[in-house]
Amino acid sequence: MWESGSEAGQEYGAGLLSSSKHSVKTEGFVQRGHSWYVATDIPSDFLVQIGEANFHLHKYPLLSRSGKLNRIINESRDPDLNKMLMDDIPGGPEAFELAAKFCYGIAVDLTAGNISGLRCAAEYLEMTEDLEEGNLIFKTEAFLSYVVLSSWRDSIVVLKSCEKLSPWAENLQIVRRCSESIAWKACANPKGIKWSYTGRTAKISSPKWNNNVKDSSPSRNNQQVPNDWWFEDVSILRIDHFVRVITAIKVKGMRFELIGAAIMHYATKWLPGLISDTIIQGDEASNCSISNSSSSTGGGGSWKGGLHMIVAGTKDEGSSVQAKEQRMIIESLISIIPPQKDSVSCSFLLRLLRMANMLKVAAALVTELEKRVGMQFEQATLADLLIPSYDKCETMYDVDLVQRLLEHFLVQEQTESPSPSRQSFSENHMGGSSNVNAKARVARLVDSYLTEVSRDRNLTLTKFQVLAEALPESARTCDDGLYRAIDSYLKAHPQLSEHERKRLCRVMDCQKLSIDACMHAAQNERLPLRVVVQVLFSEQVKISNALASSSVKGVESHTQPMVLNRKTLLEGTPQSFQEGWATAKKDINTLKFELESVKTKYLELQNDMESLQKQFDKMMLKQKQTSAWSSGWKKLSKLTKMTNVENHHDISTKVPITEEQNRKTTRRWRNSIS
Repeated sequence: MWESGSEAGQEYGAGLLSSSKHSVKTEGFVQRGHSWYVATDIPSDFLVQIGEANFHLHKYPLLSRSGKLNRIINESRDPDLNKMLMDDIPGGPEAFELAAKFCYGIAVDLTAGNISGLRCAAEYLEMTEDLEEGNLIFKTEAFLSYVVLSSWRDSIVVLKSCEKLSPWAENLQIVRRCSESIAWKACANPKGIKWSYTGRTAKISSPKWNNNVKDSSPSRNNQQVPNDWWFEDVSILRIDHFVRVITAIKVKGMRFELIGAAIMHYATKWLPGLISDTIIQGDEASNCSISNSSSSTGGGGSWKGGLHMIVAGTKDEGSSVQAKEQRMIIESLISIIPPQKDSVSCSFLLRLLRMANMLKVAAALVTELEKRVGMQFEQATLADLLIPSYDKCETMYDVDLVQRLLEHFLVQEQTESPSPSRQSFSENHMGGSSNVNAKARVARLVDSYLTEVSRDRNLTLTKFQVLAEALPESARTCDDGLYRAIDSYLKAHPQLSEHERKRLCRVMDCQKLSIDACMHAAQNERLPLRVVVQVLFSEQVKISNALASSSVKGVESHTQPMVLNRKTLLEGTPQSFQEGWATAKKDINTLKFELESVKTKYLELQNDMESLQKQFDKMMLKQKQTSAWSSGWKKLSKLTKMTNVENHHDISTKVPITEEQNRKTTRRWRNSIS
């Protein structure tokens, strides 16, 4: 369908080039060491040096077809110029040899492996149509357009060969045309593809994060072509050319999950540390880095790239070449990952994030990668979250990174939660259930992570508490995982004070513990006494509620196991806690006894008060009678206006007697009161 019908490096049927005119008859070139000679009787009069290679040629064939050589010799002040250096020619000595053969009229075999270098060399030598019709530029351009770009394999080979031809291949649009040709063929219907031309090698073991895409290797007789048939071919390209191909494929509208799978496949091949947690492993990784690096030999110069969205990271002078290459690959891959949520797996993103932190990738790209992980945080695993601290940090694992990932997840959950007014009831219900399930999975993941990192003696209580309390209470239906993390932290930090232990246990809700966790907590001497009492009390409340809410049959069937569990719970309590509990019960009984004594004294005082009130009422009645008799006597004395002295004396003697009687009466009343 797209193939040229031959393998790379072989002769093409229409790929034999020769010049129609040549003035020097020759049978070809002869190589002697690093020198090339023309097989002719005419002695050479012009020497071209390219690196260590020396070409002993003749001026006329070269000047008649190369505008550059013609101009240099004509403009030279030395009329006898017979030597020229061309170290900067693209394609190196190999491309110049082919161009020189073309100038002599020798047949040249054009292949996908040499066409790009020969096309750039022809441009460098200015072999245009102005000098001769059907010159080298015209013929190489025609071969590229009609032969190479119509073949899938040839387009891959030519694009691979352009790695040493920057910036010539870029300026001549060879990279762009090959990238678009590859993208068009990758997005087209693959039914007509011949597997013998796809360049597919033996199956490489895919990592666990690439299982979402079918990676089958059908036989050549199988008519069904998998969607990932082009992954292996494009993965041989250098990172800048791979980015160009993926960008072109995006424009063509390929599904984002296939693009993500291709990116993961490429990363698996070029980043060995992505799986093995090391930057470089063995000769294979070294060769990968070298072949994927910019080459300054052969006139290619350093790769300045065509990817303008890449943000340059911190380039340490002491970093190895391989580390710099891998940093560049990671930065490029981050920039081309599709923005959709499930385009790549969370495990791949976390491992890419681990390498990004290890290699000091640009902070802006690392932040973008963290946000991507937050979008899929519920898919993460504990092994992928255990990212070491590569900065100067006391903790073994990067707890702050997980805290940021959790914050991104919560922000994403709030952003994605739909408005009830814009959604039907069923959709809203399903969306809410999905969010709850995602939060529950993240809660279990965070609890497992806390259990693992709590063994680090350098992990502060504040970091543990902040990470444990980051999720809302509704995310955890059971706090067994959180209790396990707390117990692990208490084991690794025996020096915690009583206040710090109480503060640590506040992140846990005792009412959300299962019966097994309660039994373990009741026997856990590392927990504060108050927490153990809360656990026992919450379990008692659960039993009471279960008894109250169950039916008679339910009570008969479930009471006995609950009582046994409670008895087992109490019997399993350590001796120190039993003594503390007995002391507390004794204090409670003492307070009850004192309260009963106070009640008894209160009743006695109340009776005395009632009797005193009765006596007081009686005395008030007698006092009222005495006051009435005295008032009548005064009225009688007023009516007696005129009396004799004797009568007045008698009255005066009677009055003190009456006062004395009154005093006696008053004294008796006082005595009775006392």
